[in-house]
This record gives sequence, structure tokens and C-alpha cells, in this order.
Amino acid sequence: MMKKVCYFERVLDPTLFKQIITQDGDIELSRIDRDMPDSDVDPILSEVIGFHTRGGRILVPENYVIDAAFLARCPKLLAVCTGGAGYDSIVVEDCTNAGILIANQAGLNAEAVAEHALGMMLCLTKQIAQVNAALRRDPDLDRFDYRNSDIFGKTLGIVGLGQIGALVAKICKSAFGMTILATHPRIPPEEAEKRHARLVELPELLEQSDFVLVACGLNDETRGMFGAAEFAAMKQSAYFITIGRGGIHDEDALAKALEAEQIAGAGLDVWMQEPPPIDHPLLKFENVLASPHIAALTHESAQKAMTGAAIQWRQILNGQFPPRCVNPDVWPHFAERYEAAMGQPAGPGPA
Repeated sequence: MMKKVCYFERVLDPTLFKQIITQDGDIELSRIDRDMPDSDVDPILSEVIGFHTRGGRILVPENYVIDAAFLARCPKLLAVCTGGAGYDSIVVEDCTNAGILIANQAGLNAEAVAEHALGMMLCLTKQIAQVNAALRRDPDLDRFDYRNSDIFGKTLGIVGLGQIGALVAKICKSAFGMTILATHPRIPPEEAEKRHARLVELPELLEQSDFVLVACGLNDETRGMFGAAEFAAMKQSAYFITIGRGGIHDEDALAKALEAEQIAGAGLDVWMQEPPPIDHPLLKFENVLASPHIAALTHESAQKAMTGAAIQWRQILNGQFPPRCVNPDVWPHFAERYEAAMGQPAGPGPA
């Protein structure tokens, strides 16, 4: 039986992904995009058992968000995966109710994103971008105008102590002797300690931190988490950095906080619109370091993510419980549907 998998628009390395996922000759891979007419897309969706999508909701049009309406177009669908750690383009409840397994690639880009976050911390405090630009335009530059700060011994507050946040915590604690605070809704204090952080509530984190790093995904709990009140609660000397998702922080509120000099600066890799328009209010500030959601886009990260994603697809379609399952409670329902579709039982579920 040929197992049909489709991916939406793009993957980081399509050649590598296709090579690994189709290596045994039992998986057929196809591609669709937003510009294709429904007359071309619907026949593909009606046959797929696997759908590989982009994780960020802002990256997909509404008719490709994985919700109940989309699932109605995919009657044979068994599983959906994202190419990165995020999965806000998927309505988890709708998939779980339909017996559809969800997996992501959490952790496979952790090193790349952690390095990007640390790079932003260093660039902001050392004013590297500002002095580089000034050196190229000002022949009479006075280096004392660019006196900067150390990060050694400072306090880092991390919102979301998953694999990326935990890696940043480990690096900053061991390399720079930083105190690490963290807030996370679903890990106990002893687990936070193992991840090199002390668990606190958000108000304490904002009050004490010299850097506030958002390293969580976008969901109903985190949407709009950072607004005017949160920026006002931060130290005036503190920096706000996010490698999470656009929509977790209010961009207008951040611009107002910077205008009022309530915080020292910001490092932003995620936006409500990606890339942001060149006239975006936040791009006018010299103390804002901006990048267009590229923290994970390293050559090494792409290879790991594509290899891991393709291998995980092979595991799922062979009835094995995948290593990065988002909704493990779906397994009994998934296993029933898998056996009905494949004519053989799925393996054991989560331990």
C-alpha cells in the first residue's frame, strides 16, 4: 500500500526531506500551495494520510489552518506534523477529536534558536549594531559615546522553559554566571532547577530581570501576554527579547514603552506580519535589534529538522509512537483508525 503524504508550500530542505521519507518506496510525497485551485488540491487532500504543514498560523491562509473544516477535506488523514517546534497553525482539539495525531520538531532547532537569542542579548548590551553603523557614517565618531554594559552576573528571566529556554538558561548560567528565573505553567520547581532556573511568577520575573526572554509558543494562555502593564513592570534598564511567536507581545505597546524609555531596548525575531513592513514603528528605534523569524534558519538546523521530520513520519506511518507527539492522549483513537486504514495494528502508545 502506497502511503500518501503531502506538504504545504515549503520545507527547509525538500531534497533531503524527500530522499529520507521515500527511501523505502512505500511513501509518496506531494506538494500543494495556496495558489493552487481547489480542483487540483482537493483530489490530493482526499487521499493523503499524512499532512506536513508550516507551524506558524501567520504563515498559512485561513483555509489551510488545520481545523475541523480542513479535516473534512481529508477523510483519510491519520497525522499532521509541523516543520518546527510551533504548531499554532493546528487546532489541537479538532485533530484530537478526529483521532488525528499531531507531532512537531521540538528541540531539533534548539541550538540555533538559543544562539540567536544569546546573540541578541550580546548585540543589544554591547551596542554592536549601533556602533557598527556609526563607524561607517561618522568620521569623527567618539567611542566613549558607545559605552556599553556587561551581561556577566545579570539576571535573565525566561518565559517558557522548554528545550530552547532551558538551553539558553544553561549557557547563560555556565558561561556568564547569570541568575536565571523562569515562568512555565506546567513544570514543577524541581524540574526548573534541573533546567538551571528558579521558577517564579511572571510579576517577580519582570521586576527582577535584566533581560526578559520569551521562548514559548503561541496559544490561548500566551496570546497577548505582554502588553503595556508588563512592559511598565520591567526595569528601565532591562531588555525584552523574543524568539517565541508574534502575537505574544503587543507590538504597539512595545513601541510606546520604547518611546517612553520604559525599557532599554528589544530584540525581536517574531512579528504579527513576517517580515514586518519596512515602515513598522518598531523598526525606527536604534535600540531595537530586528530579524524576520530566522533564528532557526541555519544550515545545521535545517539538516537536523528535515532529517528528524522525515524519520518521524516514517515512524508514524509504520504505526510507531513518535518521539515528538503533541497530543499523546489521541493514541488509542489513532491506533484504531490506523489499523482500519492499514490492515495491521499500531504499536504500543506512550509509556
